[in-house]
Amino acid sequence: MLENISSPEDLKALDPGKYQELAEEIRQFLLEKVSEHGGHLASNLGVVELTMALHLALDLPEDKIVWDVGHQSYTHKLLSGRRDGFDSLREYGGLSGFPKRKESEYDCFDTGHSSTSISAGLGLVEARDRLGESYTVVSVIGDGALSGGMAYEALNNASRLTSNFIIVLNDNNMSISESTGGFSKYLSGIRLGSGYNNLKRDVRRGLSKVPGVGESLVENISQAKMALKQMVLVPGMLFENLDITYVGPIDGYNIPQMVRIFEEAKRIDRPVLIHVKTKKGKGYGPAERNPSRYHGVTPFDVETGEGNKKPSAPGYTDAFSHALCKLAKEDEKIVAVTAAMPEGTGLKRFSSLYPKRFFDVGIAEEHAVTFAAGMAAGGLKPVVAVYSTFLQRAYDQMIHDVCLQKLPVVFAIDRAGLVGSDGETHHGMFDLSYLCSMPGMTVFAPKNKYELRDGLKFGLSCGKPFAIRYPRGTAWAGLKEHKTPLELGKSEVVCQGKDIALLAVGSMVETGFEVYKELKKRRIDATLINVRFVKPMDTELFMTLTKTHRLFVTMEENVETGGFGERVAGWICQQSLKTRLIRAAIPDTFVEQGDVALLKKNLWLDVESVVERIVKCWKEEKG
Repeated sequence: MLENISSPEDLKALDPGKYQELAEEIRQFLLEKVSEHGGHLASNLGVVELTMALHLALDLPEDKIVWDVGHQSYTHKLLSGRRDGFDSLREYGGLSGFPKRKESEYDCFDTGHSSTSISAGLGLVEARDRLGESYTVVSVIGDGALSGGMAYEALNNASRLTSNFIIVLNDNNMSISESTGGFSKYLSGIRLGSGYNNLKRDVRRGLSKVPGVGESLVENISQAKMALKQMVLVPGMLFENLDITYVGPIDGYNIPQMVRIFEEAKRIDRPVLIHVKTKKGKGYGPAERNPSRYHGVTPFDVETGEGNKKPSAPGYTDAFSHALCKLAKEDEKIVAVTAAMPEGTGLKRFSSLYPKRFFDVGIAEEHAVTFAAGMAAGGLKPVVAVYSTFLQRAYDQMIHDVCLQKLPVVFAIDRAGLVGSDGETHHGMFDLSYLCSMPGMTVFAPKNKYELRDGLKFGLSCGKPFAIRYPRGTAWAGLKEHKTPLELGKSEVVCQGKDIALLAVGSMVETGFEVYKELKKRRIDATLINVRFVKPMDTELFMTLTKTHRLFVTMEENVETGGFGERVAGWICQQSLKTRLIRAAIPDTFVEQGDVALLKKNLWLDVESVVERIVKCWKEEKG
């Protein structure tokens, strides 16, 4: 059946009796493609029927669906004519794992970060109303995403609407990890103990006993579920008190029921929140049992659920995890904060060893930073572990609540640089730029896993705002013998030469070492510097290098604008130096998904490309 569906109209032409069969076919297709290419599995398996119901009830692409985060949009892509694209899922030049306006007219808004869909949907509604149009807007948001403050800001504004806006709460009790906090408990109360569910049970029992008419009465009441739920639901009054009509909870696998409710909701001239209960990983046993593990996966064997790739060496996340746990054993003031990602940031082990010193604040990066600032002001030593791309959301809090007060908060910034298959919204390629713009912030980038451990210890003892950034993947163990003691603002000379100075930041030290060796083969003498401290810069060392080195080459996995190379260029200009400079960095653009090695090659950040630029420039310099 799936081969014959290339648009929502094809789905609408299908016999309703075939809906469930198609849903299972979609699940098998997703399992096949994700097991081959990797991707977000559990979230997509959970919303197959919900997505089908939306496509049946709406008139797409005229109507609009905004998917919060967007990692659950695979079925939407399948039903909107992109089945063939799954052969290149999350590959360079291929189908994105997230909604992309440039990819299809059925994608009305690009997403990739959490808690944004209600705001975007509300904006579309206002545009529709101002322009006199009449399409339906639906924002689909998970219960985990509702832990983000931006969602509440949007709900607060949505309450003023006097026109239709549908919010679908996809409630699976999960974000990436299990949802935490008060709102999760609130939804649990609706799921498990609501007045509606109790009354429904009692009414069914009582009316079924009425001779002759009991069963028909039960059936009539069942057909009026929407009105009944609104009438008796006491725990769901949070939304009603915001002037948002609440409907639910409803079964996220009953397609006819969902279609009927969506169609009824379209006729209401006010915001409507439809609470849909789903299960992350639905239909695939391993993902149902362990949805966190199957949130984002690399290629795996469907039969066993095990990855096809050989186990990789320990990563930077592992190195951070072990280092923090060791330091916390020695210092009871150390506490750790995560924004709904204990596994991804390496804090799961810390949470097991020190549960009272571990805080998962949900998808709320802004709160995480100011919460940590408060703990630091009170005498604790907080470590905020977060992905680079998500820390962007707390820029204001880092400036005003941490740096302005010179509070000793350590930011352990994972996934710095290019991350691969998740693409534009997930590359950590801006952190050096925004961190270095903050007065008082120390920015440290370790060359290998050993320096990460030393850097974390240094950061916790330096008594000031401290950011340590490290990449995704296997932790490099090279240059272990080079272990110059850390000193604030001081870089490390790895290989001493003359003529050309390679100033490499963090993960680019490995690349720089290979560049150094290639230049040596060509009889070009170079010095390799492990920058370590991006801020404050080791200008004393740099000034010494300018006396014998005519060419500087900065190397960083960060955008060129505002990055380390631009700061070095500014310093050279201020000092009125004649030193020539090559900046190897990511250009002023967003980088799509793809294998990291391929992306580096295309961005001229691989060994061969850097060497080529140096050789060309050096020939010009000498000739």
